[in-house]
Amino acid sequence: DFEEFLWAKGYKKSQIEDMFEKMIKLVPLSKIELDVMFENFNEYMTVGGMPAIVNTFVKNKNYSGILNLQKQILLDYEEDITKYAGGLDKGKILNVYRKIPVFLGEDNKKFKISQISKGARSREYVGVVDWLSNAGIINICYCMQQLNLPLKGNYNPDNFKIYFSDTSLLIASLDDEAQDDLRQNKNFNTYKGAIYENIIGDMLVKEGYSLYFYKNEKGTIEMDFLVRDKSSLIPVEVKAIDGSTNSLNNLIEKEQYTDIKYGIKLGRKNIGFNNKFYTFPYFLAFLLKRFLKEK
Repeated sequence: DFEEFLWAKGYKKSQIEDMFEKMIKLVPLSKIELDVMFENFNEYMTVGGMPAIVNTFVKNKNYSGILNLQKQILLDYEEDITKYAGGLDKGKILNVYRKIPVFLGEDNKKFKISQISKGARSREYVGVVDWLSNAGIINICYCMQQLNLPLKGNYNPDNFKIYFSDTSLLIASLDDEAQDDLRQNKNFNTYKGAIYENIIGDMLVKEGYSLYFYKNEKGTIEMDFLVRDKSSLIPVEVKAIDGSTNSLNNLIEKEQYTDIKYGIKLGRKNIGFNNKFYTFPYFLAFLLKRFLKEK
């Protein structure tokens, strides 16, 4: 995870604790701290968390050879599917696996079995997505039916998004021009916000969260992720580009959402609180569960 990535780069526990202390006290990070940590986070998105790849990157201090290693892992996953899929249709698993970047590149990012191949039906793919999840290849994010606690048991199992469990593999699965642009110019917001959603989803999973999102029938309110503390449901918005937060404001302000007391906005922002939602830079997502427990 990101914390282990920082350790591999030589960061100390005291430096992590200092950032967490500033979260708890709502003390903004200095410009130097922000710049350095955003650069570390950009590297983490591109390099990923696979130990061999991280070690190569730290040793070489550049991206040389990284893409080839990532592409090999993508191929290794395909080989694992053909070896270990058991009684499931291996071709269907490969179809799902290969289409993940396609759906993430769409505006709503929703995974649709009907668009995997001509005539594909959900009943033919029973167990396929779960197999990829159990293999640790993907993270599944389910749509909540109502914005109430509890989270589990209150979602639609047929309405979900699929994210890679390692964001660097999403980047490695894109065309060469997109990969070069991301590495050289760090235009991570160009892929419809999918890269930021993917990595925040993975960071939440590594914190022990299951993934849930929300979109109402009219499409007027959308929320990237939902987590909880002891007594409230917490909307988490991930902003690829800083902008309006209409959905987040509506969920907090409208009386009908009785379980929602406050929210969290993750972006290229500093630490802050406006009496409605907390703002945190993306890279502090790995401390979010601890923050919610101790705040």
